[in-house]
Amino acid sequence: MVSNRPLLLLYLTNSQSFFGIPVGTGGLQIKIHLTGTPESHPDDIFYLRHRPSWKVRKNVFTALKSHGISSAPTLAPGSHSDGGPQRIMVYSCNHDTEGEVTLTMPHGKKLDHMGVQVKFFGRIDMEAGAHEGRPHYDFVSLSKELLPPGSLFDTRTIPFNFRGVEKIHESYHGRNVSVKYFVRVEVQRQWLPPITQEHEVLVQIPGVEPSVNEPIKMEVGIEDCLHIEFEYEKRCYHLHDVICGKINFLLVRIKIKHMELAVIRRETSGEGVAMSAVMQSAGGGGGGSGTTGAKSDMQNIVTETQTLLKYEIMDGAPVKGELIPVRLFLRGIPADVTPTYHAENNRFAVRYFLNLVLVDEEDRRYFKQQEIILWRKNLG
Repeated sequence: MVSNRPLLLLYLTNSQSFFGIPVGTGGLQIKIHLTGTPESHPDDIFYLRHRPSWKVRKNVFTALKSHGISSAPTLAPGSHSDGGPQRIMVYSCNHDTEGEVTLTMPHGKKLDHMGVQVKFFGRIDMEAGAHEGRPHYDFVSLSKELLPPGSLFDTRTIPFNFRGVEKIHESYHGRNVSVKYFVRVEVQRQWLPPITQEHEVLVQIPGVEPSVNEPIKMEVGIEDCLHIEFEYEKRCYHLHDVICGKINFLLVRIKIKHMELAVIRRETSGEGVAMSAVMQSAGGGGGGSGTTGAKSDMQNIVTETQTLLKYEIMDGAPVKGELIPVRLFLRGIPADVTPTYHAENNRFAVRYFLNLVLVDEEDRRYFKQQEIILWRKNLG
């Protein structure tokens, strides 16, 4: 009896089984392949050069490469039908999610299951500190049965589709919050956790140009020292647009060393983002007039500010009456710029600002921020 115990321990370690019941996947391989390409659906599918992220790329010139000049989009590890890498594709919100699920068992092996299901989720994930006990929220949750209970002992390919699903949010990968759609396949087993495989579906929502798009005109300065007037042609821009404007120096009595313009992205996440946006728009005014509930919501708000691009538009001291032109290509920003999101699902918001900074010879900084509205014209 004593000599059999080490043999039993060795058997459990190598085969990962207990009394003959497998605890792994049993050798089952699950592959999810979405049908459709930009060639077959030019209005609903588009190739991306890379997977969207929150980070700012170091090489500015990579953002300036034209999609027409580039050879091919980046290949990323995926669940292509042949097991190799696949191109990263983004889908329109109106495109139906459909594809095939391939279940493969090794030769000579069999897996008993309690049914195979395919599910489609739309989920908002939030980091710790930006939620109150709910790290994620599913705004879309659908399920379909692929196979009834039975056994798998060969390769099975089963088509699936989710048609007419309303996708109200874009895919977004931020610092503290992310929005993603994904297909999940679950192979249910008796007494054991299901075997699962997921495939993310990137979704974008083309918009329309706002009907009201007035220019931005403001006068700022320091009394008896500095008075400047800046003007931008409009407030709303699509993601490949060009920001054009001008800065007019009406009064200059301080020695300006240089002037720079920056594009800032501000992500706000947490329960009660809508109330936070209202309070920020009001300039935080009201003092003690805010309710206790509003203060509690503000404590759960997490804000991340990121400088996407900064460049110098003037070097040297300006004189009165001097006019400085401004021309900024949004497509040249070395980051994945998204549309402006206004309190999506009351859980997060993403806003963009133009930050004009003047630096004098004593390195004192004078700045003025102005919000701009971004919208998506086409996929990509």
